[in-house]
Amino acid sequence: MKIDRLLGIVTILTQKEKMTAPQLAMQFEVSRRTINRDIEDICKAGIPIVTTQGRNGGISIQEGYTLDKKLLSSNELSDIITALKGLGSVSKSKDIEMLLHKFAPREKSIINDDGCIVIDLASHHKHSLSDKIEQIKRAINQSKVINFTYYSKAGQHPREIEPYIITFKWSDWYVVGYCLHKNDFRMFKLNRLWDLHDTDKTFNKRIIPEEKQDYDAHFTDDNPYEVVFDPSVKYLIVEMYGPNCYEETEDGKLHFRSQYTNRDYIIQWILGFGDKARVVFPLDLAEEIRMQAENIAKDIKHDI
Repeated sequence: MKIDRLLGIVTILTQKEKMTAPQLAMQFEVSRRTINRDIEDICKAGIPIVTTQGRNGGISIQEGYTLDKKLLSSNELSDIITALKGLGSVSKSKDIEMLLHKFAPREKSIINDDGCIVIDLASHHKHSLSDKIEQIKRAINQSKVINFTYYSKAGQHPREIEPYIITFKWSDWYVVGYCLHKNDFRMFKLNRLWDLHDTDKTFNKRIIPEEKQDYDAHFTDDNPYEVVFDPSVKYLIVEMYGPNCYEETEDGKLHFRSQYTNRDYIIQWILGFGDKARVVFPLDLAEEIRMQAENIAKDIKHDI
């Protein structure tokens, strides 16, 4: 878009003393005539641009202009670049690369971009995840219905949705859309979504109800449970729930209290601790975990 290009030109000129029209045209993949018109528009906006001819000529911002030549502080630039690199980890779009090039300062001393923060939003399925995100983005922009196979606790089922939003929540990517099977707005995890296809169907955008925009409401923790952990696994408990998630008992054990949403998930999580965890509440959860542990032990003994 033109406004993005104008912002990009101003950003570059505030970071570099001089650029030529052909250099700017090549960087923004437009004609030299377009760059000349952009420079005129920037001047009309009140930013004094100077063009000089000759061997060392080029385009620059007037020397001594009272506007600070840093539209963004070094911390703001660093935050933007870090965020863009994170998006680049799951995007195949050249737009991200171009934005990085626009915002990246020509002098390394301008910001402390030493790579001390790395954001990787991809997963083990990075290639397929990037494809899904790009395909869903196109469908959203074109108001096109998409269909796919979705894997959940209930099994695998075909789904057809009107896509509206792609969001990164709870360490995973989701698409929010109106499910034509359920006639309601739903969230679908991209790593459980396969065989994605576009359709020829278009849709008129619906207004997403306010309660459906509270994505945390899709995961309500309303099932209390308590576990006593061996202190040797303290680091794993803290990793998941923080340092204030337990009370230390007189014998040095860790009394952990929390609530869960997905019973199957919490059972598997607790089983992963082996004899380092003992459920003390509720009793039916403790009994189910005991039975599953016994079945696992029988299967192992049978295989041996």
